[in-house]
Amino acid sequence: MAVKSHELDDLNALDLESKLREAKEELFNLRFQAATGQLESHGRLRTVKKDIARIYTVVRERELGIRPTPGQDSSNEDGDA
Repeated sequence: MAVKSHELDDLNALDLESKLREAKEELFNLRFQAATGQLESHGRLRTVKKDIARIYTVVRERELGIRPTPGQDSSNEDGDA
């Protein structure tokens, strides 16, 4: 099942890294199955690739400050003094 963007919002950096590693391993296994003719669901390849892209997008948005990291106080981002 595909990972939703809002599900990734709740994960910290370590959890995102773990999820990314799992998705890459799954993609490797799916590609191997496709090469040997054992792959049953070709749509799963596309889904896993999109999941990886979503994870990379969340990581990059956090680096740029577009998306808040979990646990960060979003009420004080405007610099209210």
